[in-house]
Amino acid sequence: MKKYILSFAILFSLTTGCKDDSEFLNIKSTSILLVDEVYSDPRLVLSAVTDLYNRIPDFQEPGTGTISIYAVLDEAFSSGDYPRHQTREYDYVFPGINNPEVTYWDYGYIREINLFIERVNAATKLSAADKARFVAEGRFLRANVYFELVRRLGGVPLITESLTYDYSGNAAYLRKPRAKESEIYDYVISELEAIKSILPKTPNEKSRATYGLALAAKSRAALYAGSIAKYGVNTPTVTLPDGEVGIPVAKATGYYQTALDAAQELINSGQYSLYQKAPDLSTNFANIFLDKANNPEVIFVEDYKLQSGKVHSFALDNQPRAVTEEGERGGRLNPSLNLVQSFEKLDNTFAPLPINKGAATDYIYYDKPEDLFAGRDARLRGTVLVPGDLFKNRSIDIFAGLILGNGSILSGDQLGQLKMVNGASVQVVGLSGPIEGYDGSAQSGFYMRKFNDPVTGSGQIGTMSEVWNVRYRYAEVLLNAAEAAFELGQTALAAGYMKQVRDRAGLTKALTPSEITFDRIVHERKVELSFENHILWDMKRWRLAHVVWDGSNSDLTTLPGKATEPSTRVYSLWPYKIYDPGGPNHNKWVYRKVLSGRVTQSHIFRLGNYYARINDGIINNNPLILRNPNQ
Repeated sequence: MKKYILSFAILFSLTTGCKDDSEFLNIKSTSILLVDEVYSDPRLVLSAVTDLYNRIPDFQEPGTGTISIYAVLDEAFSSGDYPRHQTREYDYVFPGINNPEVTYWDYGYIREINLFIERVNAATKLSAADKARFVAEGRFLRANVYFELVRRLGGVPLITESLTYDYSGNAAYLRKPRAKESEIYDYVISELEAIKSILPKTPNEKSRATYGLALAAKSRAALYAGSIAKYGVNTPTVTLPDGEVGIPVAKATGYYQTALDAAQELINSGQYSLYQKAPDLSTNFANIFLDKANNPEVIFVEDYKLQSGKVHSFALDNQPRAVTEEGERGGRLNPSLNLVQSFEKLDNTFAPLPINKGAATDYIYYDKPEDLFAGRDARLRGTVLVPGDLFKNRSIDIFAGLILGNGSILSGDQLGQLKMVNGASVQVVGLSGPIEGYDGSAQSGFYMRKFNDPVTGSGQIGTMSEVWNVRYRYAEVLLNAAEAAFELGQTALAAGYMKQVRDRAGLTKALTPSEITFDRIVHERKVELSFENHILWDMKRWRLAHVVWDGSNSDLTTLPGKATEPSTRVYSLWPYKIYDPGGPNHNKWVYRKVLSGRVTQSHIFRLGNYYARINDGIINNNPLILRNPNQ
């Protein structure tokens, strides 16, 4: 008798007449496909593997609909009633909102991937080429989910075949202990190496596993493992005795070499290159995430298409309020001044934004609000919308109030509010704010440009955005190569790879090999990859998180290029317009640094936060599972 999938539709046959058991069980469903049928048709197998791709876990990505996840750290302020800035502690899950029951532990997904691989291998009607590719894709997905598990939890049970319960009443034989953290990384790296040559060399394929993706993923995984091995010595209590957490320092060099080799293989293949189409460097950077036509930089994405009904609300939630297409929607995510001042000057120097001459009210005056940001790394305005910028060809209109001739400030509590000044009706606050506590106003003084869809209609509920979620891109591979080379003592090689990324951003002076330092490595990833699901994992693997988010009431650093500088509170930068008719500074612009009244706590990242908490239900079901340290 054939294997089949039961459907409640079959029950309908019970009302149409009686049949004996064997005849009934052999009835072929007209609404549900049999497993054998699915794995006999490559189109149906593609549908099955597409479902598995759609279940890849992400932490930060524009399609989640959870804007606040971008504001968990210090990159951004989340407008509205967001409790993170009033909460001192990080939880043990990320993102768990203090609920350990949401720990990522999806062995149901792993089982389905294992079954997929086994069924493809057993299929008799697929071509050899189709079978090889589908199996390789399944192995990529399995390696990827183990990478997601290991970077969250450390070592986990390694299960690479579907397990079957025998209904004996004793499930003990199904219980597996946690593998060593290094063993999971080794497994991921070896699987990606094994499948790279089986996968197609098709750089225009962005939504399925390819040769290029296998190398990019291998480079990332090996870099993580190398960092944990090297920098884990700085957190000696963040280990478990049998290696479930922690990697021996002796393994660091080998992992860094693997990361460099994988990155160089991809670089030397010539299949990908940096995106360089638009003459304006900031627009060019923003377009990396918007341009789906022959984009040479993007390696792997989760795609969104209105035609297929798969869209997301990032533009709806983050369009500047001055240009909103949907009532009062927009402005939810406000990049922090902490991030904005991290973008260095074009001569490679770091300096706070020049807003005063020492005293807060001894202002530096600007003819246009955007002039403050001139001469900076072009990635700043490719990532962030600053005061004076346009979006969808309209002014985003950010200013917090007027400064009158006597030095007093006149503002309002409504967007675009008008008031009478010396008998004239004058706008006293921007159409996008900022207004303290006003949901959707630019409370940090900035809005998002990265991922923000400029297409008309993308900010409407009935349309929304098709911008893809870029999971891997070529610039990261170059930075992986630079970091691995630096850690191996090859600073000239590191400088060459970093130069490519920085040249695209308009930096005018190449860094010399002696200028490639750990601080530079950390900084470059921060400004290139902000909001791309990297900062949390980078800070964890470098064992910097507890140093930077140390719970102190830190002021805004004056050393944004130093990796260990505390950054525990998100700061804002508010522009003001001078209103002094007849005065020398009338209609000029000034800025004030602001710590929002909603930022009432300083973030503290404890040693127990480096690995997610394995919840009690998991441990109760499998006593072989050890808890993570310091929890």
